[in-house]
Amino acid sequence: MKTIVIAAPHSGSGKTTLTLGLMHALTRRGLAVAPFKVGPDFIDPGYHRLVTGRPSVNLDGWMCGHDFVRDTFSRHSAGADLAIVEGVMGLFDGSDGVSEAGSTAEVAKLIGAPVLLVVDARSQARSAAALVHGFASFDPSLRVAGVIFNNVGSSNHERILREALAASCPDVAVLGCLPKDPRLAIPSRHLGLTTAEENPLSEEFLDHLCAVVEKRLDLEGILELAEAATPAAASSSVTPAAAGALRIAVARDAAFCFCYPDNLRLLAEAGAEICFFSPLADARLPEGTAGVYLPGGYPELFAEKLAANTALKTALFEGIEAGLPVYAECGGFIYLTNGVEVAGETHPLVGIFPVGTRMLPKRKALGYRDVELACDTFLGPAGARARGHEFHYSEMEPMPQGVERVYRVSRKGEPLGLEGFRHRNCLASYIHLHFGSSPELAGNFLRHCREFKTGAAS
Repeated sequence: MKTIVIAAPHSGSGKTTLTLGLMHALTRRGLAVAPFKVGPDFIDPGYHRLVTGRPSVNLDGWMCGHDFVRDTFSRHSAGADLAIVEGVMGLFDGSDGVSEAGSTAEVAKLIGAPVLLVVDARSQARSAAALVHGFASFDPSLRVAGVIFNNVGSSNHERILREALAASCPDVAVLGCLPKDPRLAIPSRHLGLTTAEENPLSEEFLDHLCAVVEKRLDLEGILELAEAATPAAASSSVTPAAAGALRIAVARDAAFCFCYPDNLRLLAEAGAEICFFSPLADARLPEGTAGVYLPGGYPELFAEKLAANTALKTALFEGIEAGLPVYAECGGFIYLTNGVEVAGETHPLVGIFPVGTRMLPKRKALGYRDVELACDTFLGPAGARARGHEFHYSEMEPMPQGVERVYRVSRKGEPLGLEGFRHRNCLASYIHLHFGSSPELAGNFLRHCREFKTGAAS
């Protein structure tokens, strides 16, 4: 499998725009491009899917472990001509300051792929070569094989950059120089870029991006560089699908679009029939629903419309009170509270958890999370462990003590307290768990859904 990892020295270097342009240009050439994203990001994969027509899958060595990363890369790249992996933050940034865990470098080594470094050359000339030299030599077991300079100011600026790199890093090829171009900016907000559902990118934008990439990048050189990738060895990390698929209703619309694709894959392989529904537009849950998955997203942006859909709110409330298994995370958790306050106005939501939520001007939480189940749940028995990520700008009122807490949460070994709130068979948390961190989670959830469905049918 031809593979290339797009990385950068730091966030904001332009790797997402470059990745999208490269994916789009190669797709237009008739190549089947398998897109991937390092880390827990949900927004960039939406744009990858938009330009390639294939789902973009997260690769995270810290959350999921090495075997799962290799396995999911092998599965999702099957049948493609080329795999393009967009990195996260800076190339070596991950879960801590002393290891590569959770970093782009870790994933590149796991899948045996060369790195193409995107360097923001704004306000620097020869110094950019020193920066590339440092990244190329920092880890001898990682191959930084090429560089693309972004925000190049002039032809003279480009000449100096090329001369400097050729003199100091002759083994690292310059594969393109992108000029400053405000027309290539993608709108952003507090969690990153706006989602592909809200801002699907116009044909005019994509045509211009593709034209810039075709003119300014050495696409043939990039494809030759990708030839150097080492095939990843697939491993068996999931159980085969159970007989008799159960219908699991998964919220998916502009308000709820943050879900790891592998979570749904693992559910399907455990015996789920994934059926999408929209809390914005649908009046009821899908017929025959045995369980519900409410992923994250931006419910606060659609709070008025969500609040107005009383039929769906009622159906979900009544289902939970009847024992329907429901798993909710972050935005899905907010949807299950009494309501969310936006710009001073509170919009009533499902009301399972007796607290309100409000948006904050600054980020409330960010980072990886270790979770240990404090008691038996539909995700697993007491003591079972999983990993996930938390990132939000909202906060909730204090949860009443009468609401059960089922997660013991920690970060880098430091206890963060109890979280993961349960009401009947409904479990909700701010943490986005990756089921790949403990593939038994999907099967355990499906088993409880089957028990509910059998009991309800009888």
